[in-house]
Amino acid sequence: MALSYLRSSSSRSANLLRPLSSAASLRRPISTDTTPITIETSVPFTSHQCEAPSRSVETNPSELLTFFRDMALMRRMEIAADSLYKAKLIRGFCHLYDGQEAVAVGMEAAITKKDCIITAYRDHCTFVGRGGTLLEVFAELMGRQAGCSKGKGGSMHFYKKDSNFYGGHGIVGAQVPLGCGLAFAQKYSKDESVTFALYGDGAANQGQLFEALNISALWDLPAILVCENNHYGMGTAEWRAAKSPAYYKRGDYVPGLKVDGMDALAVKQACKFAKEHALKNGPIILEMDTYRYHGHSMSDPGSTYRTRDEISGVRQERDPIERVRKLVLSHDLATEKELKDIEKEVRKEVDNAIAQAKESPMPEPSELFSNVYAKGLGAESFGADRKEVRATLA
Repeated sequence: MALSYLRSSSSRSANLLRPLSSAASLRRPISTDTTPITIETSVPFTSHQCEAPSRSVETNPSELLTFFRDMALMRRMEIAADSLYKAKLIRGFCHLYDGQEAVAVGMEAAITKKDCIITAYRDHCTFVGRGGTLLEVFAELMGRQAGCSKGKGGSMHFYKKDSNFYGGHGIVGAQVPLGCGLAFAQKYSKDESVTFALYGDGAANQGQLFEALNISALWDLPAILVCENNHYGMGTAEWRAAKSPAYYKRGDYVPGLKVDGMDALAVKQACKFAKEHALKNGPIILEMDTYRYHGHSMSDPGSTYRTRDEISGVRQERDPIERVRKLVLSHDLATEKELKDIEKEVRKEVDNAIAQAKESPMPEPSELFSNVYAKGLGAESFGADRKEVRATLA
């Protein structure tokens, strides 16, 4: 990336560039330092039916260090989930997000908790970005009561209503009409907030997506459709599944923007631009050019339809964490050792959360039908032979 400080004062620039000699001198002033820095993205935005936002993104030392820590936490969390799955402590479906962390942290940096997010089943890091805890993540993955969905949703159904995170959906593309419905409620309430409806390139050909987009455009809803294009829908490359893989243009009459989804600051800039646009003009599509290091899910080794050289090439050239690491080091905001210390702290946090999650009990059998049937209807649960009443759902 090309980097340039704001020229508001030469002394400010001198202070930012001065090396910091100790961890103590780093962590107190830098962690809260909001002195502006302007960074130019290395890849320009590509637009459809709209003017592209500026490539110059304003940030600060505090934000860059927060990006680094948050993405390191998400990466370690997903790697730990891989190990837990292989140890059979996590069952069922499990879709990991490592490689795509910049989308989650960049989006959060541009919006507030009043704004809604709804996504598909690759939802762990989005949940953490919304303020979810590691304990809630691992407890839910292992089907424990302390989970964000009380252990009954599992990997694909994370939820945090108090932060306007509405899942976590297992049906491909089904979250997009729901997201447009959230945007309808926001416009109806006139609360100046927007909804980000995330989906993958594998869902981009869904008919319901275009139906929802059409009515959103008719009603000028503050809906932002975010295609997280990791280039493979399960094991099918985008060029084999889509005649036109330029997903940001798929809205035709709806504006779109293609974004480097491996650059947290580019994502932040795009989401800020999209929010302003949606509040004034209605829906917009963001295509995040990103990449997942794991396979589609834990049942997919991820190596039969792409080469190991391709994966390692992306890691070396575009990894979102390494990009931020280079920014931090080039501006003397932290030393290599201090960043390593942050990664060690993150590892301990993850390990402690896993230990706590293992202590959480499984849901009670009586909870099997809660939140499924309305109470007071006198519904009864029978055994397999339909003769013996097993439970009456009060």
